[in-house]
Amino acid sequence: MSPNTAPGGLRLWSAVVYEGAARALVQGLKFRGAAGVADAMAARMVATAPAGTFRGALVPVPLHPRRLRRRGFNQARVLAEALARRTGLPLADCLSRRGRPTTQVGRGRAERRAAPAGAFVARGRAPERALIVDDVATTCATLAACAAALRAAGASELAAVTFARTPGR
Repeated sequence: MSPNTAPGGLRLWSAVVYEGAARALVQGLKFRGAAGVADAMAARMVATAPAGTFRGALVPVPLHPRRLRRRGFNQARVLAEALARRTGLPLADCLSRRGRPTTQVGRGRAERRAAPAGAFVARGRAPERALIVDDVATTCATLAACAAALRAAGASELAAVTFARTPGR
């Protein structure tokens, strides 16, 4: 897939469209705890990424603490760990989620865009060059909110990668 731009000018690259087998992989990882698929997802991401995509520290999108306790893992962190093994890039798990836990599943586009604003904060100083990692990009509001938190904490070069993005994105 070609690079895309998320809100706020954030450069985004996604390996596949979120449909068919890609959708099944994401749902297996996210909702059934099939952590083993993260390596296959990372392999696809690394093998098909444009040159220069994988630069900087990998920063996974955090889950709200309540959701993390319920699920037992953060799928974005599992994916970032698999990417770190394949690329040799450092993992910088430096973002926290605050506020009430909300889900983007089932929300309309306008609701998705408004929900994450201000929901993220960096713990300490952010890496100067950060590559935000998530499983799926839909409206990119979550990625933009993470980027804002990282910029506020000192990051100067930001981009994002996801395994999939919704059709038409």
